[in-house]
Amino acid sequence: MPAPPPPETVVVKARRIWCDGGEGALGHPRVFLAIGPRGFVDCPYCDRRFVLAEDAPLEAH
Repeated sequence: MPAPPPPETVVVKARRIWCDGGEGALGHPRVFLAIGPRGFVDCPYCDRRFVLAEDAPLEAH
């Protein structure tokens, strides 16, 4: 059975990003994530998916 889709997708222009789950009581500890060759990374806490923008620089930091 395939995994359910992530609850939210965020397009970013940097390969290294962070996620804190949002503001207030709904948040989680800040985690730093790196987008690899697949072009996306999912937050291990809230399942938010960060997708590298097509127009992002090759060596986006």
